Amino acid sequence: MFEPHAAAPGGAGRESAELGAVLFDMDGTLVESEQLWTLSLNDYATHRGGALSAATRELLVGSNMHRSMELLLTDLGLPAEAADVAVAAEWVERRTAELFRQGLSWRPGAHRLLHGVRARGIPTALVTSTFRSLTEIAMGTLGRDTFAVTVCGDEVGGRNKPDPEPYLQACRTLGVDPARCVALEDSPTGVAAAVSAGCTVIGVPCEVPLEPGEGRFLYDSLEALDADSLAELLAAPRPPSVPWGTGCKDRAS
Repeated sequence: MFEPHAAAPGGAGRESAELGAVLFDMDGTLVESEQLWTLSLNDYATHRGGALSAATRELLVGSNMHRSMELLLTDLGLPAEAADVAVAAEWVERRTAELFRQGLSWRPGAHRLLHGVRARGIPTALVTSTFRSLTEIAMGTLGRDTFAVTVCGDEVGGRNKPDPEPYLQACRTLGVDPARCVALEDSPTGVAAAVSAGCTVIGVPCEVPLEPGEGRFLYDSLEALDADSLAELLAAPRPPSVPWGTGCKDRAS
């Protein structure tokens, strides 16, 4: 059971808070890497003589490597014991690294938003479920000096998203109350983690839809956001379960 921050995620008590930090997810939020994950997962499924189902692929978005391999092996009808998961994870990590090294592109609006926040002197953190080895490759695109703190999926003692620990760890390291932080996410798993941590959450869907809910604002793109709007969202009281902004991605699109 998670231990969310005492501050109400719906906005109560935030009116006088100043923006203390901006916490960014990586895959599907800052960089166009979800398609590369899909390719590596499909390659592994083919390697094992099967095929990755669309339903399982959707479940893997935002998940950590261990859980993803459990789900993938189960989907393929293969054993999913600890040793099997470890071997699968090594294969997928190696293949994904090959794809990452070919180059990563920014998500729309991500580069401008990230560097606009930094230009204002607001601390930033990268909070990702991706392993450190792959994150270091992505840093070639993101910039190694861009974030004051990085928290990777193999650095949280197994307490991966949707557990709030990755976000809480980033806040502890920054020395900032989660109630003064805005987190940007693209997946239901990541949104749940950031909301539970007590952050104000901005959801921008990439591969899977996001549903309206408490503690989150849904946008179609990061292009609509800047440092000022993040500060306004932190302070803005809003009713639970009501999205604010340009709205959710249309499921039919």
